Amino acid sequence: MKQIIQCQLNGKPVELVIDVRQSLLEALRDHGLTGCKEGCGVGECGACTVLIDEVPVDSCITLAVRAEGREIRTIEGESVNGELSPVQQAYVDAGAVQCGFCTPGLVMKTTSYVEGLAQSAGGCCQSGSNGINRDDIRREHAGNLCRCTGYQTVVDAVEKSIQYYSGQK
Repeated sequence: MKQIIQCQLNGKPVELVIDVRQSLLEALRDHGLTGCKEGCGVGECGACTVLIDEVPVDSCITLAVRAEGREIRTIEGESVNGELSPVQQAYVDAGAVQCGFCTPGLVMKTTSYVEGLAQSAGGCCQSGSNGINRDDIRREHAGNLCRCTGYQTVVDAVEKSIQYYSGQK
């Protein structure tokens, strides 16, 4: 059964024609947004992470109908006019991009995490001084798997992201 849903997709209003049984991942890929990847298909690896109303979700196990009336952010919407977002730049600077399969999901998870820290700290967030440590970062990103980086560079990228958001570059 087909249905039309309306949502904000990367800041733009869109109508998507979906099958009501379709996952959000499938609907996004059918719409030409192929940045989020299907790794496991059961919500365990995080490669398909997108933000729905700023909350990270595994789009492979989220029905597309759930996007109705919501704000959806994907990796494709993070760069503006060809300029990388602070989180994307932090991943590049930290060397946290290897094969790239998991990177979109990790970037979206980090974006949610760092924006949440910035919001709770009144627009400024700092690693260390407000109690954020490497274990907190690892715990927050535990649902996103990466077979290439060994995670150290991912943690470094998250710390750099926090610095970018706090103006400490």
